[in-house]
Amino acid sequence: MTSAPVRRGEARRNELEAGVVELVLAEGFAHLTLDDVAARLRCSKRTLYTLAGSKEQLVRAAVVGFFRGATARVEESLGRARSPRDRIAAYLGAVSRELAAASPRFFDDVASFPPAAEVYERNTRVAARRIGELIDEGVAAGAFRAVHAGFVADLVAAQMVRIQQRAVAEATGLSDGEAYAELATLVVDGLAA
Repeated sequence: MTSAPVRRGEARRNELEAGVVELVLAEGFAHLTLDDVAARLRCSKRTLYTLAGSKEQLVRAAVVGFFRGATARVEESLGRARSPRDRIAAYLGAVSRELAAASPRFFDDVASFPPAAEVYERNTRVAARRIGELIDEGVAAGAFRAVHAGFVADLVAAQMVRIQQRAVAEATGLSDGEAYAELATLVVDGLAA
């Protein structure tokens, strides 16, 4: 049996972790100090050090937390989609919605901070593999024309990396979320049987 103080401590820790994620998504993180974060979350720096040993570790943990939650919600969206076409559209649409929650400053800061960029890149690779699986499912079901799923997934991954590296935003003015929505339309319409 867990005691009430332990549960309250866990609840406060979860609240602070969620607060850090929310803060860095909204405002980015390069300009923030630990003092800023502590003040905004109404806690002490000492309390923040219970979450991570440094600002860099706190930022990386926040980026990991964001993608962990986003991945769970994206996968959940697949459960509601039945057809292969709907599953790819649901997947990329959910990715688009999840990324739309983050500010351009967040993505700029992620791109310029290697530990956070590595987390984003790893999640992009996982997402590309997932797209390949969804394409294979659609081809096997006859919903998509016969394509080399690995090639299409690689093409999608390349565009996802360009989105992640802010190249698409610079070239088109689209936000990451908007770019994913356009990618979803292109992939789903291009695979149609």
